[in-house]
Amino acid sequence: MNPAQAAELLRQGQLVAIPTETVYGLAADATQESAIGQVFALKGRPADHPLIVHLGDASWAAHWGVLPPLFARLAERFWPGPLTLVVPRLARVSPLITGGQDSVALRVPRHPLTLETLRLLGEPVVAPSANRFGHTSPTRAEHVLSEFPGLAVLDGGPCPVGLESSIVDLTGPQPRLLRPGQLSRSQLEEVTGPLSASDVSAPRVPGALDRHYAPRTLTRWDDGSVPTGRWGWIGFSQRGATAEAMMPSSAEEYGARLYAALRELDDAGLEVILVERPPQGSEWEAVLDRLRRAVI
Repeated sequence: MNPAQAAELLRQGQLVAIPTETVYGLAADATQESAIGQVFALKGRPADHPLIVHLGDASWAAHWGVLPPLFARLAERFWPGPLTLVVPRLARVSPLITGGQDSVALRVPRHPLTLETLRLLGEPVVAPSANRFGHTSPTRAEHVLSEFPGLAVLDGGPCPVGLESSIVDLTGPQPRLLRPGQLSRSQLEEVTGPLSASDVSAPRVPGALDRHYAPRTLTRWDDGSVPTGRWGWIGFSQRGATAEAMMPSSAEEYGARLYAALRELDDAGLEVILVERPPQGSEWEAVLDRLRRAVI
């Protein structure tokens, strides 16, 4: 499938899995409520869990949200790229997209095939990760098809970032980091100044549940014990497990590998997956966030 074919399917109200630099998204035309409803139904996604609107260009944002001055500075610095900005929504935005909230999450993805698709379509898409709700996100086309056989997929190869975008909330007087991603807090704060943490007053955003990104196989932190039966290991050196995923020492490379590793071990017929704790440095914030939600 090419971008022109993907755009035509989206225009017809169908769903298409699209590649981004972060993960593959389950895309639907953001102006078609019936198509948006199909996304929730196929994923098994709760109706109050908002979606991110993926734009073909930063100039499209003014048609979807009320943009504070900081928005333009962040967009100029980081778009296209793995940054989602939450702003007050305009009345035209369907409450299906926002989970009934007064805010909308916007992003311009950095993948040439998806950007071409969006520009051919002429409309944004909603595109949550193309997997069953709560499960491990897909970073390759075959991951999508393993969960949704027969779904139309625009194959853009492996996702180079591999973790979902950072989410910054701009709806209040102080910008807040609601979800960490590849862009570090220090990179963002070069533009925003100090970022507050998420709190109970913050908008609901994707990926913020306590249990998320999780394999179906029981997954827990390594405590030094050796399980009985078939077990898996994700870490920096060999452990003698039934199946092992050796991880890079760089936080950026680890993030790009993480979801594929979780899926490989999840498909290996194991009783439990053990995960070695990564370092605690700030560059590991996004990796640790995803692992904390995947590990029991």
